[in-house]
Amino acid sequence: MSRRRQIYEGKAKVLFEGPEPGTIVQYFKDDASAFNNKKKGTITGKGVLNNRISEYLMTKLNEIGVPTHFVRRLNMREQLVREVEIIPIEVIIRNIAAGGFSKRLGIAEGTVLPRSIVEYYYKNDELNDPMVSEEHITAFGWAATQDLDDMMQMALRINDFLTGLFLGVQIRLVDFKIEFGRLYKDEEMRIVLADEISPDNCRLWDLNQREDGQGSLPPGSRTGRGSLSGSRSPPRYPRRGRRGGPQGSQGGAVGAL
Repeated sequence: MSRRRQIYEGKAKVLFEGPEPGTIVQYFKDDASAFNNKKKGTITGKGVLNNRISEYLMTKLNEIGVPTHFVRRLNMREQLVREVEIIPIEVIIRNIAAGGFSKRLGIAEGTVLPRSIVEYYYKNDELNDPMVSEEHITAFGWAATQDLDDMMQMALRINDFLTGLFLGVQIRLVDFKIEFGRLYKDEEMRIVLADEISPDNCRLWDLNQREDGQGSLPPGSRTGRGSLSGSRSPPRYPRRGRRGGPQGSQGGAVGAL
């Protein structure tokens, strides 16, 4: 399709005006970043893979009744999505202790959590995306109580679906980040899943590389969120190849989690 007016460029994607009112073209870049864009790099082909993976996952979620902003994939790097008002909250769902969560609470990495834990982070790179409570969110008007209830219910349903899907190909969903937006149609508003779901915002462990079948993975066997050096590596995709404010505020990699 012909190139349209650029609306916004973030860490992992560029947003363009859509072909019809109420739509956006989402272009996936090869850029990789970590620690709120303090470390940067490029992974050739990352955008192509993330576009296809996010398309697949968003399509499957739509099929089970989870509303999303996804419309269709346009080409190798672009997809058409509905324009939404992004809620400035990153929702993190954790199934296994890892990364910053382990450091913050002193829980050994690889520990299976007693139940899935949902956390909220305020989307603000200058503040390093601070963790916030429901009280902060409602008090400052970032989302209403009913919005949060809808987001929580969808987040847990998405987690259940993705956990089963990934286990089917011997991949453990450790934790992941999602974003939601308000979709307006006529006089109605509903909360929908926005942004993307890809290895950029998932921490995935390959079960075939576990040393003992029970404990944490050995170094180098993780894929998904990470830093460009040190304890959090850039997205790496398994060779098996199996596995989709204003909208312009959509970002890329998560901060130190």
